[in-house]
Amino acid sequence: MLDTKDFSFFETQHNFDFKAFFIKILGHWALFLVSLVVAFSIAYQVNIRKQKIYGISTTITYKEENNPFFTSNTSLVFNWGGTSDQVQTIITTIKSRSHNELVVKQLNYYVEYLKQGKYNIEDAYGEVPFYVNNNKNLPQLKNQLINIKFISPTEYEMSINFEDSKAILYNYETELESNTNVVVGEFKKRYKIGEQVSLPFLHWKLELTPNPGFYEGATYMVRFADFNQLVAKYQDIDVDTDTKAGSILKLNLQGTNKARMVDFLNGTITILMNRQLQLKNQFATNTISFIDSTLVAMEGQLKDTENQLKDFSRDKNIFEVEAGGGEITSQLTELDVEKDMINRKLNYYNSLKSYLINSVDFSKLPAPSVAGIDDPNIIANVSKLTLLSAERSEMAYTLKNEKKFKDFDVQMEALKSVLLENISSAKNSIQYDLGVVNRKIGKAETSIRRLPGQQQELVKINRKYDLNKNIYNTFLEKRSEADIVRAANLSDVQFIDAAKDTGGGLLGPKTSVNYVLALFLGLLIPLIFVFVRTILDNTIKNTGDIARLTKIPVIGVVGKKHTVSNLAVFEKPKSPLAESFRAIRSSLQFLYKKQQAGTKVLMLTSSVGGEGKTFCSMNIATVFALSEKKTVIVGLDLRKPKIFEDFKIENTIGAVNYLIGQKSIEEITQKTQIPFLDFIPAGPIPPNPSELIMGESMGEMINDLKQRYDYIILDTPPVGLVSDALELTQFCDATLYVVRQNVTKKDMLTLVNNKHKRGELNNISIVFNGFEIKAKYGYGYGYGYGYGYGYGNYGEGYLEVDQVKNPIKKIIDKILKK
Repeated sequence: MLDTKDFSFFETQHNFDFKAFFIKILGHWALFLVSLVVAFSIAYQVNIRKQKIYGISTTITYKEENNPFFTSNTSLVFNWGGTSDQVQTIITTIKSRSHNELVVKQLNYYVEYLKQGKYNIEDAYGEVPFYVNNNKNLPQLKNQLINIKFISPTEYEMSINFEDSKAILYNYETELESNTNVVVGEFKKRYKIGEQVSLPFLHWKLELTPNPGFYEGATYMVRFADFNQLVAKYQDIDVDTDTKAGSILKLNLQGTNKARMVDFLNGTITILMNRQLQLKNQFATNTISFIDSTLVAMEGQLKDTENQLKDFSRDKNIFEVEAGGGEITSQLTELDVEKDMINRKLNYYNSLKSYLINSVDFSKLPAPSVAGIDDPNIIANVSKLTLLSAERSEMAYTLKNEKKFKDFDVQMEALKSVLLENISSAKNSIQYDLGVVNRKIGKAETSIRRLPGQQQELVKINRKYDLNKNIYNTFLEKRSEADIVRAANLSDVQFIDAAKDTGGGLLGPKTSVNYVLALFLGLLIPLIFVFVRTILDNTIKNTGDIARLTKIPVIGVVGKKHTVSNLAVFEKPKSPLAESFRAIRSSLQFLYKKQQAGTKVLMLTSSVGGEGKTFCSMNIATVFALSEKKTVIVGLDLRKPKIFEDFKIENTIGAVNYLIGQKSIEEITQKTQIPFLDFIPAGPIPPNPSELIMGESMGEMINDLKQRYDYIILDTPPVGLVSDALELTQFCDATLYVVRQNVTKKDMLTLVNNKHKRGELNNISIVFNGFEIKAKYGYGYGYGYGYGYGYGNYGEGYLEVDQVKNPIKKIIDKILKK
């Protein structure tokens, strides 16, 4: 049946000792120092190898620029939309794929100029003494370094290292990728500067910049970049709006080459301005195009009419013929011009209505003013519809937002509906005016029929000529107005601050951040190491661990020996270690006072081997012997005897010989070099050590020794491994259980504690062996060697203390000696 004492772990509270952990951290200062040195070294190497990152910015504004030539008579509308919508459109355009593709192509940014830096290949844009004039219609070698070395002021050597038999080519005009066969290895060839290079994988001319400087012997690299990746990179440009002025935009770009960023920012805004101005002039351009086509037709009609007039006037007195018909001709001309104007309006309305119903692209609509229409509603709505249609076409290349397209479509449908209503209403009014003009013309033509035949013919020709001339002059005037307006237009996007390299703009690398990170990791890694080691370490570290695991008292604390042999007390009787054993002797004598007088039997055991049980046995026996008490050490570790080695005694005969009846006490007892101390070795290893210890002869041997000695010290096997020691407890007055720092497992101490609670080990005390006052063990306090006989001046004259020199001081001394 299980004993409730077996469940002692319920009585133990395992609390993490933060104070001990902190002291242990201090004990590993060397580890933290090495970790910090390594971390800061890595941070330093990273910092010096990282390329510097710069920031360049430009500031622009959006403002609807009113045309200074725009008057009430200039019926062309060029200013549309609201500021907020336009600003958002500009931001979208700047970050759009199509816009950045155009910028990259116009700036030839897909041609990368590079040089070998100290640690990296660096962007040398703006620094190289040459530029590449590549044939944009032919494919170029993609993503391959092309080495350029100037052999002389007029000649360079080009070399390419091909690692594959297939070279990837890219046509930057058609944006098509292909490949060609090449010879694996290094391709090398010399060319004259300005000479056309025509290879299956390369088509360019390398030309010098206006001020190349000294370049002979210099080496550079050229690479045709991946077009789509490069465009995607520039699409990430940062565009911010001013919180106080929504029409002001700030463009920020980061990179390693300031000259490249300056040119890109200025280039992207310049291209944006040109495209925006082109869009703004679309209405005027449409009008001019319409007028030009009309003028060509009118010019032919006018020439025909002039020829008819010349033919008629030949061989006639034109002044006599004109007499009597001039007034009617002038009246008919005015009426014909008025009728033509009305018809042009009707034709424009009919054409516009058909266009609105049947078409989806309204960006090509001419201005209503070209047909003489001055209705402000129709003019404004047509101009808005033209703008929306142009913007929608532009959006198709800048974003894939269906909701945005639907918003445009809804607005355009609304404008179409309004325009159709306006057209219907305007046509009704114009039809009435046309009827009135036709009646007036009818009356005038009746009057003409009363004139002589030649006068009627002249009136007819003049009427036609005057009409054509009037229409032609009107269109010339409209075209001139449109030209003036288009020429005077300004882009609504304007620079406030163009991008410029002013010498600053350094953003990184963030060396301070790397050093802070190095500090953090340099402390964290050893801290984790110490913590994990602390958690996984299950050995006894200090008396606090013992107190938490067992109620067995600690009778003494023994330090770490610094002698060659285990006879530490005999070799250095005034050492702190010797005093710690004397303290144990005093404690034992106090225990013995409570018992009957006579020989005292002391047994020493431990959990496992290597915990210092034999060492403690020899030195406790030594302190008893040095007090002139007859003492004997009995080696009862019959399985693995070794105590005889320190006494320089052979283990040929010993306790085993007595227990089997071969030898007497006198024959197995041997003198040692220590006065009053005798030693009985274990003897030859028997096949049945447990049975020998359990035999009656063991009791007889103990009784015989009691007649001869004051103290009997039994050196026994580890109680955690075999049961021999438990069989000897019946003969003992006291039992010392040896626990060694950093060796004895906590679980083993729990095992001994259970045996004590069950009464298998009586009158037991613990000797804490191998104690070392070092912070790395989690403490540096609580126990000394000899209770008060410590270090420094306090121990002078009492103790022989080994002076341990500081390792740093040792290094300094060695340096000074050199």
